[in-house]
Amino acid sequence: MNLFCNRKIVLDTETTGINVSGIPYIGHKIIEIGAVEILNRKLTGINFHVYLQPNRKIDKSAFLIHGITDNFLLDKPKFINIAHKFFNFIKGSELIIHNASFDVGFIDYEFNNLNMNFPKIKDICNITDTLSIARKIFPGKKNNLNALCKRYNIPINRVTHNAMLDAQILSKVYLLMTIDQNMIQFSDHLNNDNITYSDITKTKCDLSLLKLASKSECILHEKYLTNMKNQFGKCIWKEKIN
Repeated sequence: MNLFCNRKIVLDTETTGINVSGIPYIGHKIIEIGAVEILNRKLTGINFHVYLQPNRKIDKSAFLIHGITDNFLLDKPKFINIAHKFFNFIKGSELIIHNASFDVGFIDYEFNNLNMNFPKIKDICNITDTLSIARKIFPGKKNNLNALCKRYNIPINRVTHNAMLDAQILSKVYLLMTIDQNMIQFSDHLNNDNITYSDITKTKCDLSLLKLASKSECILHEKYLTNMKNQFGKCIWKEKIN
């Protein structure tokens, strides 16, 4: 659908666990939501972060991942207390999520449990799965968030997972994975995976995102290079392509 603007929300959740039946959200609850706003490919500093009281115990396996305890959540709000605020925060945006089906499944489950006629997330947001993007760019490699951070040289300092921190990290990963031709480099090392977040000139682009210049744009570019050579006596770019 084309209803959505240039506003993107990078989102992550932590939960009480994963159901052994293979359906991740049945019987388990969201205990943390972290969301970061991106507008016109820039972080705005507008975020949504909340811990939630799930009214059930956290599985030991889940605790080992995020380190959130039952006692810590005792005085936190329930999902119903933040539902409308959260809904309004994400409505009409493009959600950027790593392994999106997991988080979206939990969110839909939480809204559905309220019996307040909230629509499905896919009906109010575009959903982009960064795991799918990563698998296309780096086929056959590990593409969890830690692996992507190492590949893109994004520093991370964490012992356990945290929804807000992971959303902030994923926002950097997403911007690098989807970057356009901000800088053209002449390099024979097209398979180099050592991409630096602070140096986009070393970024390996997803070739499916590159935009080709039109014939008229090529003619204008050639005229521009010729004028540059006439004015300064030399044009390195023109020498490079000729």
